[in-house]
Amino acid sequence: MWTNWSGAQQSRPRATDRPLDEAGVAAAVRRAASRGLRIRPVGTGHSWSPLAVTDDVQLDCRALTGVVAVVGERVRVRAGATLESLHGELAEHGRALAVVPDAVELTVAGAIGTGTHGSGATTGSLSAQVTGVRLVDGTGTVRRVEGPDLDAVRTGLGALGVLTEVELRTVPLRLLQVHEEPGEPVELVATGGVLDAHAWAEIVLHVPSGEALARWGDPVEPDLESAPVRRDLVRAAAAGSAEALGRVVSRLAPTLRRTARWGGTVVGPAHRVLPDRRPVRAEAAEWALPRETLGTALRELGAAAAARRMELRSPVLVRVGPAETGWLHPAWNRPTAWVALRSPRGVDPAPLFALAGTVLEAVGGRPHWAGHHRWGRTEVERAYPRLADFQAVRNRFDPDRRFSGAHVDSLLGA
Repeated sequence: MWTNWSGAQQSRPRATDRPLDEAGVAAAVRRAASRGLRIRPVGTGHSWSPLAVTDDVQLDCRALTGVVAVVGERVRVRAGATLESLHGELAEHGRALAVVPDAVELTVAGAIGTGTHGSGATTGSLSAQVTGVRLVDGTGTVRRVEGPDLDAVRTGLGALGVLTEVELRTVPLRLLQVHEEPGEPVELVATGGVLDAHAWAEIVLHVPSGEALARWGDPVEPDLESAPVRRDLVRAAAAGSAEALGRVVSRLAPTLRRTARWGGTVVGPAHRVLPDRRPVRAEAAEWALPRETLGTALRELGAAAAARRMELRSPVLVRVGPAETGWLHPAWNRPTAWVALRSPRGVDPAPLFALAGTVLEAVGGRPHWAGHHRWGRTEVERAYPRLADFQAVRNRFDPDRRFSGAHVDSLLGA
């Protein structure tokens, strides 16, 4: 039996294939086709949604790892590589990804397929960095995809084929000086505030009390780094800073101890200081809102929770990003504010996520495909004007719907 990272999604596939290379992927797809079975790719299982769930064939692509080449400003990497391994190999070449998502355990293919993002008003998601891919389509044929079809592959939900290799833009490796301190939510979330003024920024908001912790970072010159940043030192700094932050906002000390990462300032490569490596297993939902609606949406979320006497136990994580070109990317065609909610293990997340979905959808929100949501085909058609273009590519790449599954069918149709 397969389970995802949080344990909430489970499936008993009829078979599990673990190909070692692109030829093995193609053979697995052809084998499934010969048996009339559908096939769903899976990486490290860090998605909270049932995208990878299947009763037919599950394709575990985690053996497709390693960097193929770093040439100029681009890297070619096998799609089963984790972001953590890619960060490390790029650093050896003096390069880095422009965007650093929180979770480094994700595979490259999984992060691209679900629209995984970081936080920066001018820095697009990992999907936006894609300049080309190799994939195995529904007939078992290897395709090189460039040009207009890339906007279908960006956030393809695993419905177009199995990614085997991805070409990404990179940037020079640089140091990021990051800060953390409490602030006033109204000021922090305002357009033109901290979220928009820095290369990287996020806000941790405790909705019931209205207290907030702001984090932001900008590139600095190498001579500002006195010593390499180590995660144990960062954790120690966070533990100590939580006490100081707790004195500033005494009634939130327990919450701040859980959310503080650094306290004050740390300097280091972005891929070493930004990911959140704390192994807290919880259920999560995230919504992509029009940037200008963020303040209103957070106020309405707090009011709705209070009216229903629903306790928002975990802080809300607020991030931003630019408009995306991927046809099914939640940030398609608009500057976006991301609002992420978590529900602790052992607590039924459905009431909280349903309430948040109702409030955030009302201001134009679209759900992150890797999180919990209740959207179906009707909502997808309404929110994504380029769905017909996506379906046209799907018809060419997977005419027999080899890569369908119950969840994909509910979103895109059979």
